[in-house]
Amino acid sequence: MKSNTLKKFALFLFMLVATPQLFAHALWIETKATGTKGKAQEISVFFGEFSDNDITKADKWFSDLKDFTLVVISPSKKETKLTATALDNKYQAFFTPDEEGVYTIVMHHKVKDVYGTMVLDYNSSANVTVGNAAKGNEATANTNVISVFSKDVAAAKQKAKININALYEGKEAKEQKIKVIAPNGWEKELWSNDKGEISFTPIWPGNYMVEFAYTEKSAGEHNGKKYDEIWKMATYLISVK
Repeated sequence: MKSNTLKKFALFLFMLVATPQLFAHALWIETKATGTKGKAQEISVFFGEFSDNDITKADKWFSDLKDFTLVVISPSKKETKLTATALDNKYQAFFTPDEEGVYTIVMHHKVKDVYGTMVLDYNSSANVTVGNAAKGNEATANTNVISVFSKDVAAAKQKAKININALYEGKEAKEQKIKVIAPNGWEKELWSNDKGEISFTPIWPGNYMVEFAYTEKSAGEHNGKKYDEIWKMATYLISVK
């Protein structure tokens, strides 16, 4: 077998092993659901398998995943780009709220490498409520093409129903599969209704992850490599008291 053929075969084997592993992993934001005007708010970005509590070290993130963008959208729609710093097992950034209402933190990254024939597009968001005002507490504040959102995230409590909105291209994501992962790794797949909504009642306290993945059949070139589809993932963490 010639050298070029060996290289292609090795790459093929790598894709068979690596792509499912990448799909099992996600990027997500963690921050407190409430903040204080004039006080710095910590934002953490993790990569790994949430259900297994498997966090990838920051210096082991694949391809150019570390080059994600992180933006804070204020209740009055002012956008501020944040710079994140690599720590041991996450990236960390801060912002200081200067008005009351709900802030939306948005993370996005389209991986530069094409895996097999697929482009990987990671998205995540979080909401921070400052004061009692409800200004900015809306799903459409998120500028990402794919997203999940809960209007009542700051008041999430054990054994109380939580409502979730899923959006794709700014519209309700109707009849789409949404996954909810409990703090102990238990998973439940739900289908959104004709308004792009799901709901669940948390049994245990702790952090719950909501994931919405969608594969777009779209052929083209990305950084000089051909692709046949774009896999898009949105994550949203809810801390249940």
